[in-house]
Amino acid sequence: MTTWNFAPIALLFASGLASAQGQIFLCVDASGHKELTDSRKHANCKPLDIPGAIPAPARRAENAARPRSAPPPAATPGDFPRVDSSEQKARDADRRQILQEELNGELAKLSELRKEFNGGEPERRGDERNYAKYQERVASLKDSISRSEKNVEALKREIQNIR
Repeated sequence: MTTWNFAPIALLFASGLASAQGQIFLCVDASGHKELTDSRKHANCKPLDIPGAIPAPARRAENAARPRSAPPPAATPGDFPRVDSSEQKARDADRRQILQEELNGELAKLSELRKEFNGGEPERRGDERNYAKYQERVASLKDSISRSEKNVEALKREIQNIR
């Protein structure tokens, strides 16, 4: 059975770092494993007396009824500024144009990279007398091509998502 030294934990609680959590329980399961928790999981849980502990605030009924995973309802104020549909169309057109320019630039870059890669056998440079340096450049070119292809795909998706 594991022997726990609770002195550091007690010091943590005494310092007030855990005091905002409310009641703390020491639970021991059937195999003897000890666990500190903020809820009583089973009958072998004993409340710890922590000096200066502040009890947790009671939950309001409306918070208890709503599931934790559901976000709070978003309310749009009545005076919230709205964008005119023609203005939104102009913004979308500008966005499409900017993305198209980025896509064209990325396609040109990809074309240059593929040309330099030469089907996996780029020309050796004068500074690559060492074969390891050549292999390093080939691997770098492969990575650059892969990254550029992903950028092209992402830009195409983004353009398609414009209304």
